[in-house]
Amino acid sequence: MTSMKLVATSLAYLAGTAIADAAELVPGSAYSIRLSSFQGVVYHSIEPDGYRVVMTLASDTEGSTIRLVFILGPGQRAVISVPQSVGQPSIDLEIIRNGDALLVNEPESAERPTLVDDIQAHAASGE
Repeated sequence: MTSMKLVATSLAYLAGTAIADAAELVPGSAYSIRLSSFQGVVYHSIEPDGYRVVMTLASDTEGSTIRLVFILGPGQRAVISVPQSVGQPSIDLEIIRNGDALLVNEPESAERPTLVDDIQAHAASGE
């Protein structure tokens, strides 16, 4: 097993999901995501200090929009969590920087991310 596959398998094991469930994000392309009652897009660009990840989410019910921006270095991860009712587990979306790849693990009930047709990253971010 190559070291890259070993690292990817280890990260997937630690995250509690199979690596086959993770979607790889391509720099400069936007992907649609759904996280509980929020929907939006995520994309990333390669910057000198790491991968700049931008996620824009809108509430289905309130119409409110939020944007999350973070930089991930090799081996780092970010978790976006939506709490549920008391006694229910949170709904989590995880973004993992695995070497040169950026992987997204969505909640099991969520649909897989898909490429947003012909949308450049800057158009999706509104920047």
